[in-house]
Parts: sequence; C-alpha cells; structure tokens
Amino acid sequence: MLDLQRLRALHAVSVHGTVGRAAAALGYTPSAVSQQIAKLERETRTVLLEREGRGVRLTAEARQLVVTAQQLMAIVERAETDLERRRGLPSGRLTLAAFPSAARGLLPGVLAELARRHPALDARLTEVDPHLSVDLVAKGAVDLAVAHDWDIAPLPAPAGVEQAVIGDDLCDLLVPAGHPFAGRAAVRREELGGERWVCQPPGRVCHDWLVRTLRAAGHEPDLVHTAEENPTLVALVAAGLGIALIPRLGRGPLPEGVVEVRLDPLPVRRLYALWREGAARRPAIAETVRALQAHWGERADTGPREPERVSTGQA
Repeated sequence: MLDLQRLRALHAVSVHGTVGRAAAALGYTPSAVSQQIAKLERETRTVLLEREGRGVRLTAEARQLVVTAQQLMAIVERAETDLERRRGLPSGRLTLAAFPSAARGLLPGVLAELARRHPALDARLTEVDPHLSVDLVAKGAVDLAVAHDWDIAPLPAPAGVEQAVIGDDLCDLLVPAGHPFAGRAAVRREELGGERWVCQPPGRVCHDWLVRTLRAAGHEPDLVHTAEENPTLVALVAAGLGIALIPRLGRGPLPEGVVEVRLDPLPVRRLYALWREGAARRPAIAETVRALQAHWGERADTGPREPERVSTGQA
C-alpha cells in the first residue's frame, strides 16, 4: 500500500524543484525527504528521482505518481475540511505562503492573532516569490497564499483557485535627499527619463512592472543596481546610487538621506488571498482571510499622504 506521507514528499519535490526546497516547505530535513522517497522507490520497485547536475529530475513514473498523490491529497483535504466544519472552529495544520514584504509587514500580526484566538490551529508560513504563489496553491503545496499584482500586470487566476482582495498597497518614488525631485510635491511618469534606477532582479513582479511602466511612458530604463530585498534597495538610494519605486508594505521607516515623493499617477499593487476551490468552507481558511483583511485595514500607511519635504537651503 502506498504511504501518503511519502507521496507528499514526492509531490513537494515536483512542486519545489529540489529536495532541499521541498524539505523546507514540509518542515522536514532534506535527509528525511530523501529517506521518504527512497522508501517509496522500494515500495513501488521504481526509480523516481534521477541526478541532474546538482539537482534531481522526476522520472516518467514519478510524474504519474505525483498526479495520483495530488488526487489523494485533495480527497484528504476534503475529509479534513468536513471534519473541521463539523467542529465549527479553525483547527489542524494550515500552510501559508507570502511574498517577502507581506511576510514581514502583514503576516506576523495575523499569525499572532490566529495563535491567540485559535490554539487548535497550527498555521505555518513560508516566504515565496509572488509569481510562484498561484501555482503552489493550485498544486496543493500550500493551503493559502498571499500574492499581489499591479495595475498593468493582473494576477492570473487559474481554474480551481479562488481569491479575495486583502487591500491596495501604494508605491512611492524614493530619491536621495539631494536629488532634483526631492523638493517636489509630485512627479509625473513622463519626467522619469534619464534616471538611474535600483530595483529587484529580472523575473520579479516589481522589476517587470517598473520596466513596463517606464517603457509605456516612453523611457528605456537604466537599471544600474538590482537586489532581492527592499531594505537593500533603500540603502542604495540612501547612498545616492539611484532612485527606486518601492511599495509601502513592509518597507519600514526611511533612513536619513532618503526622500519619499509621490508619483503621479500613484502606482498601486493589489494584495489577494488565494486558496483552492471549495476550501473556503474550511473555518481555518475563512478565519485567516478575515484576519488578513482586518489587519490590513488597521495599518497606518494604506492611504495617500503628503510627500516628505526637505530643505533646499533657500529662503
């Protein structure tokens, strides 16, 4: 008889691409995941993983088992949802994924509230890039994800995945204190030509949005520095190495030497909670979505504000 936990381990490797990342998502060590798959290979008398460079690839037989694993996991999920609904209270394990600034700026308060109000609920967070979130939910790798899109780059919504809006995150232009924009009330997108930019690496949603926005305004962006984390980008701006467009969520206080200027029109990214179709019947999902929306509404930086002013040395 096939062991469900071993099938889960194989499924996680197929979703995350490596044994190490699968182990991190499952809360196991890489050695434990490798052992689970080795036992599954003995049970099925089939080679499931093959070495490929420094990683692994699934064999054709493994890919077929992954399909079966996903079907069985869906059945188990429905059974767990029905039991939780009968109890009427959020309980059991709930796996969440969120992009870095949401994991830093929103989820800690949400997770603390859930732990305080629902001690029978075991919520566990994994930080992921937003473009991976929808696929992780669709494949059953996580129960709920927090993702975002931009006004010119809508979030895809595949069949079988439902979503609810959490709120809108505003984005500001950050410039060094000595920059000509620093004393301005607002800057239009058409004025951004010829600037040196710091931004996230290619393939990230924020990077792609910046490039598309500047090109739509008639400018070819000069991307001089890239970094994964927003605090690093802010530090590069503080050093006078470029300007940046950075959302408010999870950004934290700006250091000395960095000025926030409003960009006109104001860039907005919308945050969503995503889950598999029908899982909203599970009290844990419904309560987590409620908590996400409530905590978003309590944040102090969700609306437009007057731009920061700096002295120009003139009377």
